[in-house]
Amino acid sequence: MSTRATYEHQLQELSDMVVTMASMVDKAIGRSMEALRLQNVALAQDVRRSDTAINNVHRHGEEMLNMLIATQAPVGRDLRLITSTMAVFSNLERMGDYAAGIAKIVVATADQDLIKPLVDLPRMAQIAREMLNDAVSAYIERDADMARQIAARDDEVDDLYDQIFVDLIDYMRSDAEAIDGATRLMWVSHNIERIADRVTNLCERIVFIVTGEFEELDTGRYERQRFSRNGSSDNGTSGNA
Repeated sequence: MSTRATYEHQLQELSDMVVTMASMVDKAIGRSMEALRLQNVALAQDVRRSDTAINNVHRHGEEMLNMLIATQAPVGRDLRLITSTMAVFSNLERMGDYAAGIAKIVVATADQDLIKPLVDLPRMAQIAREMLNDAVSAYIERDADMARQIAARDDEVDDLYDQIFVDLIDYMRSDAEAIDGATRLMWVSHNIERIADRVTNLCERIVFIVTGEFEELDTGRYERQRFSRNGSSDNGTSGNA
């Protein structure tokens, strides 16, 4: 196999790892929300354990990327692809942390009844998962227009986040005993909102791979507030409520 053919094979292997890791993250998000709905500690613990496997894929991917930079000295679009894929792995790893954070909340509150039926939270999570799956497709297809359209959906997640926040505040005002449960659900909604923001980061990287220009996509009102307040995005939270 020629040097270039070997290189192309390695790039394809990295692409396959992105797909695998994204699938693991998507499954973790779905299972964490199911654990919340059922208040199922065993399922939540499975999600927390799966975060180690996600971290291992992340670590292996970064090792491969560093090896390629050292041995292939990539330039141009290849360099953009490799450095952006490193960012893709990092953002996926953080999404896994947020899913594990939701699972941690389930473990901490499993002996309590949910203070309200879960309606907007599952919808919020479903949109974030759809965004993630579509972003992986855009990454594979190198489709910048698709990436921009996906990032625009972050506003849908933010709108649901607003509604959940208002609803939970109302519960707190009407019943002091609901404060703890409402606070935990706020952390869940926060983690989902951050997952969607991380998907937007992926979309920005896809646009950069294709165009060579770093384009700040619509990051949603909460991400804009973080940039305005701190000068850069925060590091998020894994739900340590």
